[in-house]
Parts: sequence; structure tokens; C-alpha cells
Amino acid sequence: MAKQPTKRTTQTTKLNGQRVRIVTTVTPTGTRVEVKAAPVLEIDLQIAAVRELKRMPEYVAKAEDVRPGTFTLAADQNGSGFRGRNAAVKLKAAGMAAGEPDIRLYFAGGVLRAIEMKGEEGGLTDSQEKRFPLLRALGFEIAVVEAASETEAAEKAVAIARGWLAANDNSSTARLTNL
Repeated sequence: MAKQPTKRTTQTTKLNGQRVRIVTTVTPTGTRVEVKAAPVLEIDLQIAAVRELKRMPEYVAKAEDVRPGTFTLAADQNGSGFRGRNAAVKLKAAGMAAGEPDIRLYFAGGVLRAIEMKGEEGGLTDSQEKRFPLLRALGFEIAVVEAASETEAAEKAVAIARGWLAANDNSSTARLTNL
């Protein structure tokens, strides 16, 4: 009689309000079920990062508050869901490009930088592997934040923004004259 192979299945679900992974392993000698915490979703990392970036005193939401040393941000969920072919065609025609970074930071003085969030199991997508080198060749800086928790993602995003603020001396205030 042939030996049965080991079969392993993984399901991610919520249990008591928490995302968990249920891993079931079936072997010739029995079945084992293991429940463990599921990795945090990239969108939750992004939400935490944006929340903390907006709490920074240098963050501005109105034109009248812009001065050297300030920034605002924008984000999108370019790959946040599966879309039908018709929607995908329309979005591409409207200018949405696959592989865009998650968060764009606009600094006073006309400087644009970006942050890409990745969970502990995430890596750059094929479209990001193509897009990021193009954006970097054009002179745009992109930081990739790898985090296992929302707190870690937020702390890293704030640290990156603080570093960019320190490096962006905003010495060219000529671009701020339209305020």
C-alpha cells in the first residue's frame, strides 16, 4: 500500500475579532490543527502610518498653513482589490499606473517622496519591480517600509518623514510665492 502524502491547508479568518491562520496538517498518523496570529494586512499598515504622519506637527491640510518644513500627503490603494476587466481598463485609461507607491509625501518647496508599505510576508510586486526603478531614475525617492505590526509601520513611516524633513532644507522658497 502506498504511503499517503502529508496534506497541509491554511485558512485565514477572524476569531474573537482577531485575524488568525488555521493551519491543518493531515498525515498518515493523524490530523493536527494549529491556530496562530495572521500577518497584518498591508492596508492596515498603511492606515496606521497615515494616521501617525497626520499627527506630526509638520503635517498641513490647508494651503494657508504651508511654510518651509511642512508637508502633506496623499495615498491610494492601486492594488487594494480585485477589479473587473472593464473597471481596470477605465482606471488605466484615466492614468492609474500599476506599481505606484502607497503614500506620497509632498514637501514645501516642491519635493515629492513616497513610501511603500509591506507586511512581514510581503514583497514588491512585479509591477513595483518595474515602476520603482523608473520613478527613481526620474529622481524620486521611494522608501520601502517592512513591518510586522501597525505600530512598527507607523514608527518607521514617521522616522522616514522626519529624515526627509531634515534633509529638505526648503532653501528654495521661491516656489512658495504663490501662497
